[in-house]
Amino acid sequence: MLALSTAALALSLGAPSLSSAVSAARSSQISMASKYTIAPSILSADFARLGEEVENVLKAGADTVHFDVMDNHYVPNLTIGPMVCKALRNYGIEAPIDVHLMVSPVDAIIGEFAAAGASFITFHPEATKHVDRSLSLVRSHGCKSGLVFNPATSLDILKYVIDKVDIVLLMSVNPGFGGQKFIPATLDKLREARKIIDESGYDISLEIDGGVGPANIREIAEAGADNFVAGSAIFNTEDYKATIDKMREELAKVPVPGKEFALYQ
Repeated sequence: MLALSTAALALSLGAPSLSSAVSAARSSQISMASKYTIAPSILSADFARLGEEVENVLKAGADTVHFDVMDNHYVPNLTIGPMVCKALRNYGIEAPIDVHLMVSPVDAIIGEFAAAGASFITFHPEATKHVDRSLSLVRSHGCKSGLVFNPATSLDILKYVIDKVDIVLLMSVNPGFGGQKFIPATLDKLREARKIIDESGYDISLEIDGGVGPANIREIAEAGADNFVAGSAIFNTEDYKATIDKMREELAKVPVPGKEFALYQ
């Protein structure tokens, strides 16, 4: 479904295949997230050495790998597909891979990403005709499921499928490109989403994506987020660890909201 660019197809990650990588990522061991989760978006990484980039950012203190999938149809950009996800697993990346589908339709590619080693799969409700069915499909493949809400998309649909949702991802920019500025109105939407999640009683992570960095991460956490996607704010700096440490320093000033979220299952 998704066409990969010649560069992406030719991408050499430079390490021997590790057959246990996918199974390790889906280990039955439960690792609870008793702290905030930082998820660097590889959209801003150097794709000529992607495996090394992901390895380095995880060593620098990141928790998960955020994987932005765009089809030049649902959003005006074309990025990467399941082959690159599988390549990261073969390289030896065992951290959870958080696949954010900005494609339409979603059902066929859900199975492809699950087979490639995805841990979490989120999609936009506008991108599928049957939201409930698509969420169930994600879980049937052993992945955590999630819904993504654009800046102008209401949260109303969430109440009808919240029992099938593990992650609620709020876009704080319009999807399609990295490096955009955070939309301030998202803070009120975060508070609304946090209230819905807490009242539901379910173990659901509240993720934020777009314009997140050390300067505003504390304010975003105070509004209710517990999972933070950051692309250019991390990958465009010279010292990944220093940047992530600064983010952790700001987050340490805010109590972690909600219930604990299992990164591994």
